Amino acid sequence: MNDLQLEHATTGRKETSTRKKKGNAAFLLFIGIWILLIGGGLFGAKLYTDKMQRDITADIHRQTSAQIADMQKAYDGRLAELETTYAGEITLLKEKIDALNELLTFTKDNADSKTDNSNKLYTQLNEVKKQLNELKKSLDVLK
Repeated sequence: MNDLQLEHATTGRKETSTRKKKGNAAFLLFIGIWILLIGGGLFGAKLYTDKMQRDITADIHRQTSAQIADMQKAYDGRLAELETTYAGEITLLKEKIDALNELLTFTKDNADSKTDNSNKLYTQLNEVKKQLNELKKSLDVLK
C-alpha cells in the first residue's frame, strides 16, 4: 500500500505542477494579448491623430490661400482705381498748367513792365507745379 500511496502522491504533485504551468501560461498569454491590444490601440490612435492633423493643416492652408487671393484681388482693384484717378487728376493739372503758360506768355507779350498780374500768374503756376509733383510722388508710392 505504501507504493500505491507513494504513486498517488507523486501523480498528484505532477498534476498540480502541470496545472500551475498551464495556469501561468494562460495568464501570460492573456497579458500578452492585452499588451498587443493596447499597443494596437495606441498605434491606431497615433495614426488617426496624424491623419486629422494633416487634414486640418491642408484645410487651413486652402482657406488661407483663398483669403490671400481675395485680398490680392481687392488690393489690385483699389490700386488700379487710384491710378486711374491720379492719372485723371494729373491730366487735368497738365491742362491747367498749359493754359496758365499760354496766359502767361500772352501777358508777358502784352505787358510793357512787370506787373502784379504777371507775378500772380507765376505764383499760380508754381503752386500748380508743386501739386503736380506731389501727385506724381503719391502715385509712385502707390505703385
